[in-house]
Amino acid sequence: MLVRDAMSTVVLTIGPTHTLRQAASLMSARKVGAAVVHDPDAGGIGILTERDILISVGLGQDPDTERAHAHTTTDVVFAAPAWTLEEAAGAMAHGGFRHLIVLDGGEPAGIVSVRDIIRCWAPARQRVPA
Repeated sequence: MLVRDAMSTVVLTIGPTHTLRQAASLMSARKVGAAVVHDPDAGGIGILTERDILISVGLGQDPDTERAHAHTTTDVVFAAPAWTLEEAAGAMAHGGFRHLIVLDGGEPAGIVSVRDIIRCWAPARQRVPA
């Protein structure tokens, strides 16, 4: 199975000046665990995850004043739609993260998460006799 078969095509894109509260609110409303942060001034895209927001709040930072750019991962590993789920899972395990932005033609086409991969693998594993 390929990343294109598992990825979510609901891609929440926010700007670097969104507050963490705004990002969390948008992520919650869309029921996603990560947002693509597009910063045209910095010349690239990054990712802000629920974990990034949790770490900030846990440190006592104010989600109404903290900006996405201060918590965005910019050294991003991107997946391609044609990657296998094994390749995506390997990249996640190696990098210690749970989300990959999927690029198609240089543009975000989706996000694949550990949950997406498990959802694809679990039914196949359930059919195998024990």
